[in-house]
Amino acid sequence: MKKDSTMKKSTFLKGTIITTIGIVITKILGLLYVIPFHSIIGDEGGALYGYAYTIYLFFMSISTAGIPLAISKIVSEYQTLGYMKAKKRVFTLSKRISLLLGFISFLIIMLFAPVIAKGILGNATGGNSIEDISFVIRVIGTAILIVPVLSIYRGYFEGHRFMSPPSISQVIEQLFRVFIIIFGSLSAIKVFHLSISSAVGIALFGATAGAIISYLYLVNKLRKNKNKFNDKLIKKNEPIVSDKEIFKKLLTYAVPFIMIDLFKSLYNTIDMVTVVKGLVKVSYSTVDAETIYSMLSTWGAKFNMIILAISSGIIVNLIPNLSSSIVKKDYKGCNDKVIQSLNILLFLALPITFGISFLAKPIWYLFYGNSLYGPNVLSYYIFVGLFMSLATIVVTILQDYKGMFISLSIGVVLKLILNNNLLYAFNKMSFPAYYGVITASIIGYFTTFVIALILLKKKYNVLYENLIKNLVDYICGTVLMIMLLFVIKFLIPIYSSSRVLNILIIIFYGLIGCFIYFFYAYKAGCFEKIFGKKFINNIKRVFNKKSKR
Repeated sequence: MKKDSTMKKSTFLKGTIITTIGIVITKILGLLYVIPFHSIIGDEGGALYGYAYTIYLFFMSISTAGIPLAISKIVSEYQTLGYMKAKKRVFTLSKRISLLLGFISFLIIMLFAPVIAKGILGNATGGNSIEDISFVIRVIGTAILIVPVLSIYRGYFEGHRFMSPPSISQVIEQLFRVFIIIFGSLSAIKVFHLSISSAVGIALFGATAGAIISYLYLVNKLRKNKNKFNDKLIKKNEPIVSDKEIFKKLLTYAVPFIMIDLFKSLYNTIDMVTVVKGLVKVSYSTVDAETIYSMLSTWGAKFNMIILAISSGIIVNLIPNLSSSIVKKDYKGCNDKVIQSLNILLFLALPITFGISFLAKPIWYLFYGNSLYGPNVLSYYIFVGLFMSLATIVVTILQDYKGMFISLSIGVVLKLILNNNLLYAFNKMSFPAYYGVITASIIGYFTTFVIALILLKKKYNVLYENLIKNLVDYICGTVLMIMLLFVIKFLIPIYSSSRVLNILIIIFYGLIGCFIYFFYAYKAGCFEKIFGKKFINNIKRVFNKKSKR
């Protein structure tokens, strides 16, 4: 049987780069499709899509139950110890658990979709109906039958530090999903003249279809490369690990990830059940309230995915590497990886966040057309992505039940208490009322982040001195970038009524901003501080070889 030459193990830094690139490509694909999709289904359809996807993410946090990252962690441990038999049984048992949880979640969604829809709308009228919301929730529910098992395969590959196949599978999944979203919804409206809810339902089914194709890819990849998953000799004295012990270990490792996903989905759920009702109470129409909610849950959230992709790529690679270091009792290595992960996130996320905020108007017009609320929502809402990323990565590293629960709970409680209160307060101060909702999210995530940092320091004695020094450089570079772009704004318009011109404006400001930030970072020595001299020298050698050809 011919071996697949692409199946190679990754170092921590290389793996982080591979997974981050894969997730960023996936999110960019997920961002680009919204241009035609928004023009097909509009804001009302966007709200409908957002309702269904919020429910889907909530149940996914239950059905996947953090098992994929738990598998990645356990497989990495057993692989390091040479426990090959136990490692295979972890894979088998986790698939069974995910199938069971996925099926239970699927049944709940099918049976209780109308109840959920009623809870979302309350007595609001004039927008989407309870029947429409129930329909789209049931459609997206089909994805829960396949996505949990797909996640198990990704976790198994990542536990062995094979980072390329899971990344490729994500791109494949997104490509098929985007294809069905665009051509399915377009055909529903333009060819078959179906309702908006039918078009949204077809688009949501893209998640199921993409997951099936991605699953088949990984199954085939595993079948062709079985030998590469056993690169260590089986220990003759390998202890017998029972299913009960494996289940207990899976549960122990999965609970932290369950908490993270569940609490993150609670932020969306709080918005889902309060935003439309709250905005209607402060004199917004139901249509306008649903339009704003669609911007928070669907259209604006797409841009946050770019920043979240960076943290996701880091986390996926960080977990198995940290587990391996802990098994070897390499605590200095743990500290270095934690600090390097936070450095990479801040180094990339800060300029991207401020850059998108600065260019909110041309970006929104390019993707969605002219909008009364859109640019204002995006310019502020993008910061939720930054703080969500920071909170997620630190809480994931913490891996302590009590500490995670405290930090996450306090953040969510603040969000719940402040959501409507800040909405009313901002409205009274003549600010957009929805700014209060966004502010509540930022405060919640920032509080979780700070508490988790303190607990991480106590648990692992993580040293933040160098991170703080580097953060000053990142902030200075970002401020310098925004200041110079603001000056250029007086010379070159930052917005046009033409979508084509907006593309050129975004590219121009984006390239100038990148040059300013990275030039400053280069002069400040940020690249060597983050990636190390060895990695930078290797990059230079590659470019030198190419220039000599």
